[in-house]
Amino acid sequence: MHFILARLKADVIFHCAAYKHVPMMEMNPIEAVKNNVFGTRNLVDAAVSSGVSKFVLISTDKAVEPVSIYGSSKMIAEEIVLAGNSENTGMMAVRFGNVLGSRGSIVPLFQRQISKGGPVTITHPDIKRYFMTIPEAASLVLKAGGVGRDGVLYLLDMGEPIIIRELAEQMINFYGFRPDKDIPIVTIGLRPGEKLEEKLWSSDEDPQPTEYPGIIKLEKDERFNGQLQTLLDDLRNICFFTSSKPDLYRNRKRLRTTLKQYIPELEIPENEPEY
Repeated sequence: MHFILARLKADVIFHCAAYKHVPMMEMNPIEAVKNNVFGTRNLVDAAVSSGVSKFVLISTDKAVEPVSIYGSSKMIAEEIVLAGNSENTGMMAVRFGNVLGSRGSIVPLFQRQISKGGPVTITHPDIKRYFMTIPEAASLVLKAGGVGRDGVLYLLDMGEPIIIRELAEQMINFYGFRPDKDIPIVTIGLRPGEKLEEKLWSSDEDPQPTEYPGIIKLEKDERFNGQLQTLLDDLRNICFFTSSKPDLYRNRKRLRTTLKQYIPELEIPENEPEY
């Protein structure tokens, strides 16, 4: 990445890349942290060394009081980016929820299930999620990146959360079928790392309006009490092999217990294998 950016001479980076599917990241926690945390760290360092003027991280509502590995990895990524803000390279993060129609999102899944005659599967009858369309998300991210202040975390206004069962019913009706008669709706249970409802900001974040519709500024303090680098050092010994601490390499239990020291909301499965 350093090699590429040194030759591209980029002015602005929108860091959208991440492993994002919550259940998959619960199954592969080491890879989630390697990519979402250390991938971000690497890109931030490369952006600074190559003279990029602005860096915008795309974050998620799952980074708020996260119970999952994915949410925890994005919380840390937010802190890496905001801590990396400097006079020469302005850095900010933009947080939002689910994007309708994106890869792996629920609408294409429901469409496939309806086309096959059902059932349409939901994880809980009361589960809610925030949604934006792809054009809405892209437009507001670009606007926030253009007008936002460096060193600040922003939130895109997504309105009210949608009850997923109601979304399923509306889609079944749209295709000319009757919910629970022509097309059954089946509850399969919450998946690992899932919440019933996501929050948009934590108790220590203060949402403030901006002069730009749809963009909210989140006032916050540094999250890890000056221990971000210590956390990264601890995680590095688990995600990457070091001859001085070979027993830590790819130790999943140690990864979760290390994260939980800094992120108390993180859930640790009872049956988590050590490796």
